Amino acid sequence: MKVSYLGPKATFTHLAVLSFFGSDVELIPYHTIPSNMDAVDNQDVELAVIPIENALEGSVNLTIDYLIHEKPLFIVGELIAPIEQHLMVHPCRKDSWEQIERVYSHSHAIAQCHKFLHQELPYVSYDYATSTGAAAKYIHENPDKNVAVIANALAAKEYGLHIVKRNIHDYHHNHTRFVILHPEKQYSLINERNLEKNGDKTTLVITLPLNRAGALHQVLSAFSWRNLDLSKIESRPMKTGLGDYLFIIDIESKMDDVLIPGAIAELEALGCTTKVLGSYPSFQISESIFNNLNGAVRKGENR
Repeated sequence: MKVSYLGPKATFTHLAVLSFFGSDVELIPYHTIPSNMDAVDNQDVELAVIPIENALEGSVNLTIDYLIHEKPLFIVGELIAPIEQHLMVHPCRKDSWEQIERVYSHSHAIAQCHKFLHQELPYVSYDYATSTGAAAKYIHENPDKNVAVIANALAAKEYGLHIVKRNIHDYHHNHTRFVILHPEKQYSLINERNLEKNGDKTTLVITLPLNRAGALHQVLSAFSWRNLDLSKIESRPMKTGLGDYLFIIDIESKMDDVLIPGAIAELEALGCTTKVLGSYPSFQISESIFNNLNGAVRKGENR
């Protein structure tokens, strides 16, 4: 089986994929989120794994928008992983890292570390990469650049970089949700590595009738009186004009025969349109699993 992920090697997505699938499948890195989704839509791979939400920075809008507007894919699984961001440089700059001129990483990684950057490196500028792994690979290949990278410990090991500051993210309860995508709604994931299961979720996309007062209240009531627990509700532009929004709702239940179909029928009777993005299991990746995969370098931090 082929599984694509947001690459290159040693991104957080790569760690999540290794945590769930291990070495039992062929892992294929793609450098952008859309190219990952194109790969599974074109059946070049069976599954794609991409980030969808971070606890500090919120949703990955590109993932949501591309999933809703561009590719008719379904969420068949969710992986929740701890995120530890480290500042690293090429080994030739380990003794002069405080004189770096730029920090290079994914935009979400830089945003997760704003406090540290503001306090410790207020003079540096930021450049954005397609992933933390891509940033680490770039510095490995360009030792002449006076640049630091924000990435994980596996990236330091994979690309021979030196960690100068560990855990620089602003808050320590930092986690990211990764979704597993497939062209068909029904797909049975096999949890061969026995990850802890958080439960099941169902994700809906709901479009409200235009210019109808109280429509959102009516939508939420359809779930409330059925005692369906909503863990997330988020609006995104419909891309049809200012003020036109759709809503993404996560329900903490798997699709059943009565409650969720009944809520959908009620919403459609109110003039809403609905789409099921998936009903899927959610798995928790423990810090110990991530640490084992990271092969974290602590003694001297040298590579």
